[in-house]
Amino acid sequence: MKKFWRYLVIKSIRRKNQSTKTFSAYQLARGFRNLRITVITFFKNLIMTLIGITCAAFGLKSFLLPNKFLDGGATGIAMLLSQLTNLSLSVLILIVNIPFIILGYSVLGKSFTIKTAFVITGLSAGLAVTEFPQITNDKLLVSVFGGFFLGAGIGLTVRSGAVLDGTEILAIFMSRKFGTTIGDILFGINILVFSSAAYFFSIESALYSIITYLSASKTVDFIIEGIEEYTGITIVSRRSEEIREMIINEMGRGVTI
Repeated sequence: MKKFWRYLVIKSIRRKNQSTKTFSAYQLARGFRNLRITVITFFKNLIMTLIGITCAAFGLKSFLLPNKFLDGGATGIAMLLSQLTNLSLSVLILIVNIPFIILGYSVLGKSFTIKTAFVITGLSAGLAVTEFPQITNDKLLVSVFGGFFLGAGIGLTVRSGAVLDGTEILAIFMSRKFGTTIGDILFGINILVFSSAAYFFSIESALYSIITYLSASKTVDFIIEGIEEYTGITIVSRRSEEIREMIINEMGRGVTI
């Protein structure tokens, strides 16, 4: 094991057990395996995040924005405000999502908030500096494939541990506070967005925007749940913390308590 990796392994072990000064070969090997899992997971999530941002920006600039179609959530609110005020969508996406990011810090924790802020800032920057060609003017194709690419971007960022739309954070917060479902809250928010689109633009535009939203939501469901099959196991034990650490650190699997 090279000195640099040995140093990282020892440092990671000491974070969990600061009293230990010397380590056995087994502890070093176990620490190296855990570190390798952490590094691989980090780069895997980073790649998915970058691909997700690119897909979302492509769906917006090549399909939805040229045809003035909306999506739901915070992105749809920013798109609506951009069309009404002629302000830059990249700036509005940041402004609209800032309150949700702040809320996410208290609801979902620091790590999630940092990832989400990175993703939303990346999307904003991508929209500002990247040019994509307009693919088609056919309204049905625009709504279906614009929603598909936007949903693909959202789904990939969710798999990497963040969200591309801040209203999902609000929905989680309100579901915990009032006992409602996340889906019901998102549905209510999107009704307001699409009703505004019908009022300010046209009913036809609102209907196509609903198709865009449905296409995006189905794509999100497919990417999160449809690519892989999962087997869930329920474990009831007084030593839940030790089991959790073993599943995460030694098996490299996810766990929910």
